[in-house]
Amino acid sequence: MKEQFDISELPAEPDAKIGIRETFHVDTDAFAPAFSRRTAHVPKIDPCYRFDPATTMAILTGFAENRRIIIQGRHGTGKSTHIDQVAARLNWPCIRVNLDSHISRIDLVGKDAIVLREGKQITEYREGILPWAYQRPLALVFDEYDAGRPDVMFVIQRVLEAEGRLTILDQNRVLSPHPSFRLFATANTIGLGDASGLYHGTQQLNQAQLDRWNIVTRLDYLPEAEEAAVVHARAPWMNDEEGQRLVLQMVRTAEQTRTGFQAGDISTLMSPRTVICWAENYRSFGDLEYAFETAFLNRCDENDRPTIAEYYQRATGRTLKFSGTSPWRRSRA
Repeated sequence: MKEQFDISELPAEPDAKIGIRETFHVDTDAFAPAFSRRTAHVPKIDPCYRFDPATTMAILTGFAENRRIIIQGRHGTGKSTHIDQVAARLNWPCIRVNLDSHISRIDLVGKDAIVLREGKQITEYREGILPWAYQRPLALVFDEYDAGRPDVMFVIQRVLEAEGRLTILDQNRVLSPHPSFRLFATANTIGLGDASGLYHGTQQLNQAQLDRWNIVTRLDYLPEAEEAAVVHARAPWMNDEEGQRLVLQMVRTAEQTRTGFQAGDISTLMSPRTVICWAENYRSFGDLEYAFETAFLNRCDENDRPTIAEYYQRATGRTLKFSGTSPWRRSRA
C-alpha cells in the first residue's frame, strides 16, 4: 500500500498520467491526468467495480479539462461510486456531500463560532465545506443534487463556471478556485421534478443553473451478464454452478421489475444493490424465497405483489407463497 500524504503536499496540478484502456477498460489510447501521491482523502479502490465506458469518459473529461459533470440515473446504478472509483485510480482527493434538507447555506459557506482561546471566549470564523474544498486539489461531489434547498443551490451556482470566484460576504473575501478543484453532482431526476413518486424530496431545478453544467450524462443499469458479474464479485460464495444459476435468476427478476416499473405496472423496482442484498440474505437464511421477501418484497405495495410474484415465477420457476414469515415458522405451520 502506498504511503498516504497530506493533501497540502500535493502539487498544484496532476504530476502523472495513466492509460485509460489499461485502468478503466475503455477502448481508447488516451491518457488521464493523475497524482503520483495518494492522500487520506482519496477513496479506496474497489477492484470489483465495473466501469460504464460512456460515463467513465465523461467523468475523466471532468477531471482532465475541468468540466462540470452531472450524472443522472435511478437509484443503485452506481452514480456516486462511479466518480469515487475514477478518483481512486487517479489518486485525486474526493469528498461527497449529500444535499439533504438539513444542509443549509451556512453549512456550505461557513459561520462564526464561539471558541475558547487562552481561557477567553472569542468569535472565530469557521470555514464551510465549499470554500475549504474550493482552495484545494480536490473533487467535490454533490449527491442528491435535485433534493437541495433553494438557498443552497444559489450558493453552488456561483462556482459552476470553471473560473468562477466564490464571494464570502461574512469575511469580505473573494476566493479563486484551486487549479485542481473539480465539481461533480449526481441526481435521480434531471431537475424537472419526479412524476413517478419514487424519489420524494426531489424538486424542480433552476434551468439557468442546470445550463451551467457542461456535461450531463445518464447512467443506466448494467446489462444482464455484467450485473451478474457484479453480484458474483460481491457474493463470492455464489460462484459455484448452482450459485451462478441462482444469481442469473435474481438478476432476471430485477430486470422484470424495472420493465414493469417503466410500464407503470408496479410502483417500485429492484436496483443492483437490492440484488446483492438478496444474495447476502440468502447466505444468511438459506431460503431463496424468504431472502427475496426480506430484501425487496416486504417494502412493496400490497397491490403490486401479485405482479411481482409473476416476475419471480418467470425468472426462478418457483411460486412465491407470500408467507411473510421465516422458513422456520413455515416449517412449523
